[in-house]
Parts: sequence; C-alpha cells; structure tokens
Amino acid sequence: MMAAIKKREARKSMKQPAWITLDGGFAVRHCLVQDISSAGAKLTLEDAAALPATIRLAFARDARTGRLCQVVWRRGASVGVKFIGK
Repeated sequence: MMAAIKKREARKSMKQPAWITLDGGFAVRHCLVQDISSAGAKLTLEDAAALPATIRLAFARDARTGRLCQVVWRRGASVGVKFIGK
C-alpha cells in the first residue's frame, strides 16, 4: 500500500519587492517574494530569524493592503509563509 503523496501547489517565480508589516501596521520591513502560490510564498529578507509567527505581506507599502501570513519555516535569510486570511 502506497502512502498518499501531498502534491504541492504550483509556485510562480516572482522575485518581486514587497513589504512585511508587524504590530498592526508599524515596523515595515522590505523583503523579496521569491515565489508564490495561492497557499503561500517564499520570502527573503535581512534578519528573517527575528520575524514573529504572524506577519502581513503586501506588495504596496500601505499596511491596510496585503495578506495575513503564518511563518511555517525559516532557513537563513529565507522564510516560508502560509496565507491565513485577508
């Protein structure tokens, strides 16, 4: 009997600048979206290890836009996030 293989969603390579906001819109940090899918994204930024578990990712510097994300993994300057809301 074969174990079910979880198929990853197709990710689109972007390399697009974006912003991460913390603390309800304060502490804006620049990042680079390496790739994205409907479920999440891979980001690179300075001091990735210092990010909290929940962040907001936006393609504009306006904190009212973007998606709420949960950090699911960290490797060096990269983090993987899962979209959890609007």
